[in-house]
Amino acid sequence: MPRRRGPGVRLLRGAGYAVLPAELVLAVCLVAGVRIPEPAVLAAETATLLLLAAGAWGFVRLRRRGVARRDALIELVPEPVLRLAGHELRLLTSLGLWVARRRVGVRAGDTPFPHARDQAALMYGFAFVCLVETVGMSYLLAGLPVVHAVVLVLDVYTVLFVLGLHAASVTRPHVLGPDGLRLRQAAHVDLLVPLERIAAVRHELRFSHEKAEGELDLAVGSQTSLTVELREPVDAPRLLGRPRPVRIVRCHADDARALAGALAEARDAPTAPDEDTPAPAEEAADRVPAGRAGATPARTAPSPLPGPPASA
Repeated sequence: MPRRRGPGVRLLRGAGYAVLPAELVLAVCLVAGVRIPEPAVLAAETATLLLLAAGAWGFVRLRRRGVARRDALIELVPEPVLRLAGHELRLLTSLGLWVARRRVGVRAGDTPFPHARDQAALMYGFAFVCLVETVGMSYLLAGLPVVHAVVLVLDVYTVLFVLGLHAASVTRPHVLGPDGLRLRQAAHVDLLVPLERIAAVRHELRFSHEKAEGELDLAVGSQTSLTVELREPVDAPRLLGRPRPVRIVRCHADDARALAGALAEARDAPTAPDEDTPAPAEEAADRVPAGRAGATPARTAPSPLPGPPASA
């Protein structure tokens, strides 16, 4: 049952819903060159500072009451806002991890399975197009300094966003560990599937995916190569936090066959031997008839030499 918020927290969140959009409208008007009276600008800035100070004070009070850091933030800030801010922060952090060649969430004893190889060319091409667009817009808006600065910031952030998506895929591979199979996509999907809930896993290459209830497609380069069927649904929350129970998960890995084999081995799934594979000596001995089991065959006497041929 969700916790009921106090009147102070509800008042603070209501003020945030009113002040922050007004601050955004004011910023757009200033960039567009609209003349706004100085008292109005001063009042908006004062309201924003007071709101931030009240939020910090409320956070400290909740922490002193023993509320966890994340729960305290959820009390003061709507969860969708936190999720969007966390997503952007993970993208920017992934750029640094990518340069440092580090991975996230891979512990000792875990087996990582990369999945970003088949999208690299597409993401690099998209980033190059965004970079060309940035240069072109900078040239076209050179006579409008304010608009040029705003568009330049947006364009540069777009390039970083695209590279951050690829960097998040590189630094966050799929992981198979004692806790289960951890499936990830960029910085917005992180799903842990316990091994005991996996009913079947198969290598299945698909290039078209239709949306269906209870199915999750983690396509990379518009393709998935592994299908995991579950005995019980698991919750894969959407980007803004809405629950999404799924029973079938399709994902992609650079070596999907190796992931399927490792997953089957982790589940202790029996594998049928190939027909062309000869049976081991132990299995051949087990197929000896029961009546002759344990009997050692006696050596036969050598055949006598043939005598001279009979005369006619």
